[in-house]
Amino acid sequence: MNSSSPNREAIADEQAALWAARLDGSPLSAADRTALDAWLAETPAHRTLLSNYCQFSADLEQQLPVLVETGAVAMPAKPSASRPAWRARWFAGIAVAAAALVVLSFWITRPVQQFQAISTAVAQRQSVTLSDGTRVELNARTSLRVEFTRAERRVRLADGEAFFTVSKDASRPFIVETPTGSVRVTGTVFNVRTETAAMLDVVVVEGSVQVSPGAIGSAPAPAPDALVAGDRLTATPKGVVKLALSASDRDDLLAWREGRIVFNGVPLPVALARFAHYHGRSLTASPAAIAAGHSVGGQYSIDDLDGFLAAQVSMKPFKVTRDANGSVRISLRSEP
Repeated sequence: MNSSSPNREAIADEQAALWAARLDGSPLSAADRTALDAWLAETPAHRTLLSNYCQFSADLEQQLPVLVETGAVAMPAKPSASRPAWRARWFAGIAVAAAALVVLSFWITRPVQQFQAISTAVAQRQSVTLSDGTRVELNARTSLRVEFTRAERRVRLADGEAFFTVSKDASRPFIVETPTGSVRVTGTVFNVRTETAAMLDVVVVEGSVQVSPGAIGSAPAPAPDALVAGDRLTATPKGVVKLALSASDRDDLLAWREGRIVFNGVPLPVALARFAHYHGRSLTASPAAIAAGHSVGGQYSIDDLDGFLAAQVSMKPFKVTRDANGSVRISLRSEP
């Protein structure tokens, strides 16, 4: 057994706690962001640790009034300028009582604005609870930046897909910003997907939302649109489409939350793009395979890429070619 392993784990915990404290306290500088990205890239475990510490902070904050009222924790003295580092080291010890005191001292004196960064890796789904009680389910390769103030709750969805169950707060609207527009609510349930900088897809399950698609290309930004439960809005360079969904269509679109993906006669490149984004690899079809006009239907496990590819080969005149770099290409069997 490697005796240095526990020490490395303790150091990683301490570093994760420190980054969680800094993300929760104020915006990172460009140099800090570069350092954080480098640390996250060292190993997938670092991303998981950071997410866990951010989640612990959010969960503990919800219990703060009860902890203080029952005397489980006492209000700490106002910290000195060096307190954030002290807080992080205690937090990294994973001793719950000590961590609670440290985190509480940070919350009591923190700026009005709160920040949190959440992201998922390739083929990873995750659920988190934000400090206001909002529940967010993240699909794979999704990046969120949460910024809460006394006036509003703002989430920046840079890429990916997320399902929001928003805690009601009429005094603080909840806004989801994407590269292709924004969604504004006070409390409702909805799904947002933006897997490219030129695509926005919103599905409303409960309540209502206001969607403000941004300008794409040279076209002016469309007018804001109100959506109610059962509505879907998709904005692309081709325009904005709003539909009323059946319950089954809505469930199919949200099947990713259960690890499934459902296709109803979609073009082959579209189906490949969905799996490609989830698994973080290149999945393409040859021009001849695309020109053949085959559509994809059926229900698949989103984690089972090999099963999806095998199904296409068994049902259609396709073959699959795999490169050493992990990329996959579908072509006609008649092609060389």
